[in-house]
Amino acid sequence: MMSTQPVVAAVDGSEDSLRALEWALDAARRREATLRIVHVRQLAPWTQPEVLAAGPPDPGEDPVLEQVRAHLAKQDALPAVQYVALEGAPGALLPELGATSGLLVLGSRGRGGFASLLLGSNSLAAARDAECPVVVVPRPARGDDAPPAPSAADGGPVVVGMNADSPDDATLGFAFAEAALRGGRLRIVAAYPWPLQTWMLPGEMPPPDIDQDAVEHETRVLAEGFLAPHRERHAGVTTEVVVLPGDAAGHLVEASREAALVIIGRHRRRLLAPARMMGSVTQAVLLHAESPVAVVPPAPGEDS
Repeated sequence: MMSTQPVVAAVDGSEDSLRALEWALDAARRREATLRIVHVRQLAPWTQPEVLAAGPPDPGEDPVLEQVRAHLAKQDALPAVQYVALEGAPGALLPELGATSGLLVLGSRGRGGFASLLLGSNSLAAARDAECPVVVVPRPARGDDAPPAPSAADGGPVVVGMNADSPDDATLGFAFAEAALRGGRLRIVAAYPWPLQTWMLPGEMPPPDIDQDAVEHETRVLAEGFLAPHRERHAGVTTEVVVLPGDAAGHLVEASREAALVIIGRHRRRLLAPARMMGSVTQAVLLHAESPVAVVPPAPGEDS
């Protein structure tokens, strides 16, 4: 079941955050959840003891939140809305919001980022560290001066990347639930490595030729098997399994051109790399996708 915890929209007054706000508003409506709008003010005096003793700033005196209030006053059928003002380092505070949120939504870049960057540091930190799924809403491909995006991506499919060798149930579960909320169309992209790389020592016999059709068939069979329980739970979702050779990130970025949302798992921790991290495919999709991207953390107990 989709979480009814609040949908959190991080805002900073930029056009990027207004696009994220519109996406979060639509998500809250679909989930019948509270929309929690958070502005983290990164001010130099925040580390001073007298500022810390005064507590968090008053949301009613925050100009960014006032801008958001004026923006939402033009909207109809709003969900329950909460306004939260915080003071500190956004890259540290925003991921912490994931502990009490069903979804955390941010723009791809904030007001303080370098113009040359494709992804801001706060969005990257939230996608890497938050305990809930994080949606990063990109700038429209047609230019930085475009108005905020519509609340949904014109009915495109939900797309999810799947590793058939070690599929992530949390990512697939989120994808099926999200597709059910958005009309029931889900495209599963399962990529397999091709051409296969073989390494031989001097004197070794080369391995037998591997049939690409056989590899593709095996990948599809594995994918279909792992999808079966999710299909049973979400009978109203129409699924399409696309099995493709080569670069998974490239296939997902290509699919993002017509997708309502691209969903990808974050990364499980490794024994020799205990810190939270994101895989290269996840980072590439976040950097280059044209649609919003949801990064789903592993289920509790797997991220260890």
